[in-house]
Amino acid sequence: MKIFKDFKIVLLLCLTLGLAPFFPEPHIWGKLKWLIGGAQGMQLMDWFDVLLHGFPFVLLIRLIVLKIIKK
Repeated sequence: MKIFKDFKIVLLLCLTLGLAPFFPEPHIWGKLKWLIGGAQGMQLMDWFDVLLHGFPFVLLIRLIVLKIIKK
């Protein structure tokens, strides 16, 4: 889909969905710290949260890699 190839849209997704809620810390940051700490007590909803909030960053990394390979 064209929408997933547009840097502006993907950056907007990263800054909104990827980081929301912003306070006291970005949600994805808290989930990543939890994963690095061993993911003790993570339930299915927590794993879904990681996928939901992490997907925009996966798209961004994909676009960057494709841009580098294209050059």
